[in-house]
Amino acid sequence: MLAKLLFTEQFAFSKGDSVVVIGLGRFGSSVARSLMRLGHDVMGIDRDPEPVHAWADLLTHAVQADSTNTMVLRQLGVADFSHAIVGIGTDLAASLMTIMALSELGIKDIWAKALTAEHGQIAQRIGAHHVVYPEADMGERVAHLISGRMVDFIEFDDGFAIAKIHAPAPTHNLRLAESSVRGKYGVTVVGLKRANENFQHAKPDTLILPGDLLIVSGSTHQIQAFAGQTRP
Repeated sequence: MLAKLLFTEQFAFSKGDSVVVIGLGRFGSSVARSLMRLGHDVMGIDRDPEPVHAWADLLTHAVQADSTNTMVLRQLGVADFSHAIVGIGTDLAASLMTIMALSELGIKDIWAKALTAEHGQIAQRIGAHHVVYPEADMGERVAHLISGRMVDFIEFDDGFAIAKIHAPAPTHNLRLAESSVRGKYGVTVVGLKRANENFQHAKPDTLILPGDLLIVSGSTHQIQAFAGQTRP
């Protein structure tokens, strides 16, 4: 599902890059697991022993340490890592102090989880290169799904989105070129999935039937408008 890409699609790392994930709560551990599956070397750091023990055999390295201490991070070799992800959310002071410590080490690519806009703004001012808002992103996704128009949805920072939607009525029993989706709605149909059939990439002669699932791209408001079309 597209939702599985919520975090990993944001982290544009080259295959094999080393990544340190600080804070092994739900967010940090989820990202760490996904990065391992993608072939990265991952060091997980948490100040509490319980998550460190839980992830000791699942990550390249798992260490119990105080991430706010620059000297401790240096001794762990964090300065040699290509990327750092700060997954500390509830302890604002620890999150910001960790970002400062990573910045002092000269980490070139620091990502930080933030719960509020204020948290994110401060994080960027003191050294974070990227800020993600997982709770806000998930909340927006759920709102789109509850509306019933979308099966799954990902929105990028610039308002561009990719969504899985039920084929709207104006496309039924027409080939893609005939329905003129891009011209009428500003949306690009990327592919189609029909029940009990393989996924197919969209072509001008692709026939869209009622019940088909479409993968579409475009601006968020254009996709919303297209997905809500009920009349041929």
